[in-house]
Amino acid sequence: MDALQRLAALEDIRQLKARYWRGVDSKDHDMLRSVFADDAEIDMRSQQLDPVAASKEPLPSPGDFVKHSLHMLEGVRTIHHGHLPDIAFTSDTEATGFWPMEDNLWVEGEGAKLPFKHLHGFGFYHDRYRKTEKGWRISFTTLERVHVDIT
Repeated sequence: MDALQRLAALEDIRQLKARYWRGVDSKDHDMLRSVFADDAEIDMRSQQLDPVAASKEPLPSPGDFVKHSLHMLEGVRTIHHGHLPDIAFTSDTEATGFWPMEDNLWVEGEGAKLPFKHLHGFGFYHDRYRKTEKGWRISFTTLERVHVDIT
């Protein structure tokens, strides 16, 4: 990969992650699903507030993850911020990403499934990316929160 290809790939990956957060915040199922490779592993068990759910296996597919996440976020307004990623290429078609992040979740709707009114979290996404025939896609992601304020 030459320097220009590398810069283009970096921007593609940054835009990919921006679509991930926009898909979550806008509750756009198709946008959110489109950022993942078909065989992506999405492991958010550490983010479960329920210890039983946290001990379970990751959801088996990106489609299941998107459906479950958007179901859990019904009646919840979310804002996600990603900051200055550290992206490293492991080959011409694979990369890793480390994204400092901050998010806010406000439970506003009746029948919301989350056991709090507001969550303000800080942490890091650990990602892997793969270039596919559809462009760069997330092939693995997990979120490590290092601080959470809940009210």
